[in-house]
Amino acid sequence: MVGGRTPLFRRLPKVGFSNEPFKKEYSIINVGQLALFEPNTSVTQELLEQQGMLKQVSRDGIKVLGDGELDRPLVVRANGFSRSAKEKIEAAGGKVELIPPPKKPVRHKMKPRTQPQASIQA
Repeated sequence: MVGGRTPLFRRLPKVGFSNEPFKKEYSIINVGQLALFEPNTSVTQELLEQQGMLKQVSRDGIKVLGDGELDRPLVVRANGFSRSAKEKIEAAGGKVELIPPPKKPVRHKMKPRTQPQASIQA
């Protein structure tokens, strides 16, 4: 085609399913990084931010992955755990506490517009 009509595939709208609004997005921390804490410490999101291990927490919270080794008992509170991370923490004598994800922001719908009362003057 040299010129003329736009092809059909470019004229049709691009529609389809996108998983973007439903995708889980976690901040990741590995079990090996938790070895810096003293035994029997309760590891929370606030403590990880104070230590500089997390810069900003993602919208779905924190997930602990099983990369590395842990040799001390810790109480780890996070929004998600991989199976290997859970096994390693419990094998070291620690405890895993699953906390609910942060609340999603509420989308406020527009309020219906009210018609002003017309004053009848006779």
